[in-house]
Amino acid sequence: MQKEIITNLLAALAVSPSNIPLRLQVASMMLQEKMYPEASEQYEEVLKQNYGHIPAQLGLAESYFYQGKYSACIIIYEQVQESLGKADRVLYIKSLIKEDSISEAIDQYTKIIEKEPDFKDEEIDAFLRMPSQGHTIDEILNEDESWFMEKPKVKFEDVGGMEKVKEEISMKIIQPLTNPELYKAFGKKIGGGILLYGPPGCGKTFIAKATAGEINAKFINIGLHDILDMWMGNSQKNLHDIFELARRNTPCVLFFDEVDAMGGSRNEVKQSAMRQVINQFLAELDGAESDNEGVLILAATNAPWSVDSAFRRPGRFDRIIFVEPPDEIARFGILNSLLKGKPVGEIDVQKIAASTPDFSGADLKAVIDIATEEKLRESMRLGSIQPIQTKDLLNSIKQHRSTTSEWFASARNYALYSNESGLYNDILKYLKIKR
Repeated sequence: MQKEIITNLLAALAVSPSNIPLRLQVASMMLQEKMYPEASEQYEEVLKQNYGHIPAQLGLAESYFYQGKYSACIIIYEQVQESLGKADRVLYIKSLIKEDSISEAIDQYTKIIEKEPDFKDEEIDAFLRMPSQGHTIDEILNEDESWFMEKPKVKFEDVGGMEKVKEEISMKIIQPLTNPELYKAFGKKIGGGILLYGPPGCGKTFIAKATAGEINAKFINIGLHDILDMWMGNSQKNLHDIFELARRNTPCVLFFDEVDAMGGSRNEVKQSAMRQVINQFLAELDGAESDNEGVLILAATNAPWSVDSAFRRPGRFDRIIFVEPPDEIARFGILNSLLKGKPVGEIDVQKIAASTPDFSGADLKAVIDIATEEKLRESMRLGSIQPIQTKDLLNSIKQHRSTTSEWFASARNYALYSNESGLYNDILKYLKIKR
């Protein structure tokens, strides 16, 4: 019935295209019917006729949200913040979460809570209040410290390639533990930090776990959502509590994933609350009020150029290591591991490894997933299991573009034009660019 009304209203709009109230009514009905692309077109037409029309902007943002166009949605909400109702602000927060803009999402959520203290949203709380759900990390640790810790079984021998990375980590973290007297003689402490950077999906988290496994240490994996809390001051306390947990359980590898989100340049951080978190992080790294002896800090980032330079001072992350995509030998090992347990025929793994330059471990998994899905369809059609063959994987490679290409396009510019200290020389070496 509603769709029939929409059809009739569209016919009326064809006769009177400048009737904005009628067009808004059609767009609103389309939203109710989940006709999101069609609703977008109507709202966009209103904005062509009346730029800055607030209801049209809010409707367009909502239709973008349900189409998964979160960046476009955020841009609109930023422009009309003073006009946001609660429902609009909830969609704004969810869009920010989808785009990993967690600190901005907390800032917006706080505005809702100020007006409506009992407001709750399961999806938002799952991100902004994790893991505490309204409690500080300290309260959780009082009940069960193992909630955050694990003892990895993987070791360096389980990591294909990465020989330079392993050697750097060994000298900075492993050898001081196995030869403490030697390091003590040279005045070197057991501990410190290493920042791993490189394209996504190339094993930064895995090498961190293997480091802990290599020295039989506890491993704590921390993401931004574990630290940030919407309540003022709790984020800094959460960060301190995590460091204290590591200090109580030495030797301990404390791993911060996507550290650029937590340690971004203070010059670029607008929210004072986030600047305070960064300052707290720096204080914890320095061990100004606590001893970090035996706390081995690893961090990973896909965007080292976004990390505050203060993090790279001696005693903090004073080793910065480029984790490049796996070489052919490493890809051979990764492929064999990923194919294990699957129905396979005669596969020339060496040929597949040679055909995937610059592919990350995640890219190789995607290639195998594509081939697996094709063989599943074929098996269902033929009524029997059809094994994966070399040709299937070669076809998959044609369908999947290496995700590291886009990263190297950005990294190349930083390595060429923002490399005064030689920080990105390894990128130039990998790309075979001479300066």
